[in-house]
Amino acid sequence: MAAIDTNNTPVSAKNRPGVPGVKKHSLRTDMTPMVDLGFLLITFFVFTAELRKPVVTKLVMPTEGGETTLGESDALTVLLGKNEAVYYYHGDPGKAFAEGKVYKTSFAVDKGIGNIIRDKQKQLAANPASREGKDGLMLLIKPGEHASYQNVIDMLDEAMINNVKKYALLKQEKEEIDYVNKQE
Repeated sequence: MAAIDTNNTPVSAKNRPGVPGVKKHSLRTDMTPMVDLGFLLITFFVFTAELRKPVVTKLVMPTEGGETTLGESDALTVLLGKNEAVYYYHGDPGKAFAEGKVYKTSFAVDKGIGNIIRDKQKQLAANPASREGKDGLMLLIKPGEHASYQNVIDMLDEAMINNVKKYALLKQEKEEIDYVNKQE
């Protein structure tokens, strides 16, 4: 039998018989993938930012004044001129210029100044009279007034690449300036 509703409450969409109530679902977002992605991005940027830090090269300039004596067999002098000209000689400049033993080279990988430095280091390592061996090489870098800054940096790079322990950046002497100007 049918029941009669005797309540005096008005019939609405919510409490009508036969119509189920609307269930409200709470929104729940799973943030786990977003957190994982965030950590991956942070890790990536930390690793890429810390892989290569700038390195400062120490450059110790000699003080003006007294001269320092240097063994003739240990010295390799490099003269830098304009248009990427590179000249070198071993030992005493007076002897090298008098005997015509000043040579021209370049920054080439196979037969350039790097190869000359390595040969000089091998020669010093094989010499039993050398106290320091290949570490005894004293590389004297003398850029001319027309030498480019890039050539000076390239020469310092060659010194670092070839593990030269002792090197100095000096001014060219009058005899060296005259020679470089005559060649160019």
